[in-house]
Amino acid sequence: MHKAVILLSGGLDSATTLYIAREEGYRCYCLTFSYGQRHDRELAAARAIAEHAGVPIEIITIALPWGGSVLLDKNTDLPTDRADCPRSIPPTYVPARNTIFLSFAASFAEAIGADAIFIGANQIDYSGYPDCRSGYFDVWQELLRFGTKAGTEGHVPVIVAPLLYMTKENIIARGSELGVPFALTWSCYRGGQHPCGECDSCRFRAMGFARAGREDPLIAVHNPERDR
Repeated sequence: MHKAVILLSGGLDSATTLYIAREEGYRCYCLTFSYGQRHDRELAAARAIAEHAGVPIEIITIALPWGGSVLLDKNTDLPTDRADCPRSIPPTYVPARNTIFLSFAASFAEAIGADAIFIGANQIDYSGYPDCRSGYFDVWQELLRFGTKAGTEGHVPVIVAPLLYMTKENIIARGSELGVPFALTWSCYRGGQHPCGECDSCRFRAMGFARAGREDPLIAVHNPERDR
């Protein structure tokens, strides 16, 4: 069975990516990061998702002491509405985050002889992050080809971004087909016990479920009105 390293953040995109890889027959090895983000709620989500899928997970702790993102600074305000500047790179962008994560994933993949690295990046989603574009992954593929032992021997792992051109609505629909446990995922930038419903991530998650015509099971779980 072919092996794949899955970058699993705990969000619905990366969870769907894991389930796509699993459906394609890969033996999956999840990798997630504690990098000084505002909260560790997403780490708990990643663990729960991996356990539900029956796959191993490695949690890597690193430090980014130079900051550069609101996700790394609890004293700054999180964005709640980017309608005024939808094409700008949001303050939630973490400098070179995907480059850092893919570097670890590449090392992990080469060490275990994995054939693929799966990442839940999305090019047409709201984020506008520069490290979520097809050209970025093309360059990475060449880097793996020329900069690794596996690549020089002709066994370079393939970077797979199955959600790259999918809308949030399409991702939720696909994940629902695959049985992704969306109730275990976490999207809110604020952390805590319940999604805030106000940050950009919560807003776009809600929009995706609404457009898919589905109820967000995470919200249902945390909605006390539901049981009244």
